[in-house]
Amino acid sequence: MNISLKGKKALVGGSSGGIGKAVAIQLAESGASVTLTSHSASKLQKIVSYLPTDQGQKHQYLVVDFSDFRAYQDSITEYFTHNSVDILVNNTQGPSAGNTLEKGLVDYQEAFDLLFKTTVRTTELALDQMIKNKWGRIINVASVSVKEPLSYLALSNTLRAAVVTWAKSLATDVGPSGITVNSILTGYFDTDRIAQLNAKKAEQLGIPQEDVRSDMESKVPVKRIGKPEEYGYLTAFLASEKAAYITGTQIPIDGGLLKSL
Repeated sequence: MNISLKGKKALVGGSSGGIGKAVAIQLAESGASVTLTSHSASKLQKIVSYLPTDQGQKHQYLVVDFSDFRAYQDSITEYFTHNSVDILVNNTQGPSAGNTLEKGLVDYQEAFDLLFKTTVRTTELALDQMIKNKWGRIINVASVSVKEPLSYLALSNTLRAAVVTWAKSLATDVGPSGITVNSILTGYFDTDRIAQLNAKKAEQLGIPQEDVRSDMESKVPVKRIGKPEEYGYLTAFLASEKAAYITGTQIPIDGGLLKSL
């Protein structure tokens, strides 16, 4: 399928690596001008330097710290003072792993700031121009743990579920303005985050990391871990005109295969 996002402007969270980077690359390859964000200026500079510009794209980056909400709010508000976007991909690093007995109120508050407040605030700022333009795409990078919580991801389970239910409510409110809101319930993709989580799970179970990965692969329909670029393909579709009727959905994706819609 040929996806054209020529003339569109996108902001992609957490885009110095992993899924966020793959999404930014695919949006740029589809013709969008992309603003990348993360805490690493050097990584962002490198990625911006090789993003395609053959369709008149103009790419830039914004250095932010998602784990410091006050600082993030200042940075993102300043950005939207001078910029607007048509496509917003809400994505941050995940909170620390651990079960409910290992986490306390301070941990939940930090995860709330990281996953929920940054998403809501960024979306609020992006919506101003989207509503005026009668067009917009908001895509939230979430997790399959929203549907089936994972015992070692208590913080992520809780706050990502909050993001997804908020997004469903938002979709109803902004749909008449030509704006779609969708959440991708991310399964197993080959990223540094998965490697870190596998290490944590292996430690808890007292087994080799290789066994954790093998078990993970066995549960995926296509029997392999997904490639980040495959995630980018789905995001580009949701950002396009071809997905104008798809909104308020939670789309599980695992190993490069959509499990349901």
